[in-house]
Amino acid sequence: MLSLIGLCLSCLWIAHVCDPGDRIDVKHVDVNKVFLLIDKSHHRLYVYEDTRLLASFPAVFGNNDLSDKMMAGDRKTPEGLFHIIAKRYDSRWSRFLLLDYPTPEDYQKFNARKAAHLIPQDAQIGGGIGIHGTWPKDDFVFTYMQNWTNGCISIPNEAIRQIYEIVKIGTPVLIKRSLR
Repeated sequence: MLSLIGLCLSCLWIAHVCDPGDRIDVKHVDVNKVFLLIDKSHHRLYVYEDTRLLASFPAVFGNNDLSDKMMAGDRKTPEGLFHIIAKRYDSRWSRFLLLDYPTPEDYQKFNARKAAHLIPQDAQIGGGIGIHGTWPKDDFVFTYMQNWTNGCISIPNEAIRQIYEIVKIGTPVLIKRSLR
């Protein structure tokens, strides 16, 4: 199932060369068909309903090194297939969508890195990764694509408000370094 989703998402990416805009008609979206696709190298979050691209938004991440998250505290954004496990309003970031990081696959990568001595033996895997807005009036970070989070995905406040309305617990989120 995971590889099928990845294949479908790759095909969708190739099929859409332009963005349809950044307004989602939230009243006419089937929330059971929504998924999010995040392209770290192009600083974009894409919102799909089944095979239809609904919107594209600028996104910033943690560390300027866009490689996969290695351990807690590295400020890197993890890569892989995740799901939204909680939604909440947030006084700092407008809305917060918590992802199910770390997944069993993340633990496998983490343990392999420890075994290969790529990270310290006492390193922790981390957690609390999600999608959120910015501090009020700080949307300027998207003009300069300034990465600033501790590993989360940050999008403009207007974007997170729209997405919050059409995602549900269980919505899939695929994060990749590059989709091309």
